[in-house]
Amino acid sequence: MQTVIGRIDRALDMTGKIVDAIDDARLSAATPCSKWDVRAVLNHTVGGMRLFAAELSGTDPVGAYDDWLGADPQAAYAAAAEIDRAAWRRPDVPASTVNLPIGPSPASQAALVHLTEVVVHGLDIAIALDRPDLADDALSAELLDAMFEAGGVEVFRKPGMFGPEVAVAQHAPAHRRLLAYLGRTA
Repeated sequence: MQTVIGRIDRALDMTGKIVDAIDDARLSAATPCSKWDVRAVLNHTVGGMRLFAAELSGTDPVGAYDDWLGADPQAAYAAAAEIDRAAWRRPDVPASTVNLPIGPSPASQAALVHLTEVVVHGLDIAIALDRPDLADDALSAELLDAMFEAGGVEVFRKPGMFGPEVAVAQHAPAHRRLLAYLGRTA
């Protein structure tokens, strides 16, 4: 569990650097997450971080469900990341059950789901900003390996969370391989 929590920390840091690179003019840029622009992906990510933190700490999420970002997306992300990081570090978390939209899950599985959300949506934004240099390829490779070790994501393709796998060169950077595995054409 400590390994995945460490990866969540790294994901929050990576995505934080990506979020810091967003300027107002790029909030409406298209992302590899085809139905959402940068603002929508970031809003979803910040909301998810707040909801996970609330679930892990047994509190109500702080923020507005329709607009988690307000007037300052970077500040909204930074505040949510701080709360999220602290929630995953609670001593009771490793033994807990987390209520996810897909059903109750052991904390170790919920942590992998959350890690995926933060990494992949961070990468969605990096690609939209044309800033793949901000991607953490080591973390992307570790997440891809963890997905394969957990049996893959085929079960999540059915509900539409991920599209069909997209072909990508075997020597492509890890962030590209991860996005392609999840059906993103970036």
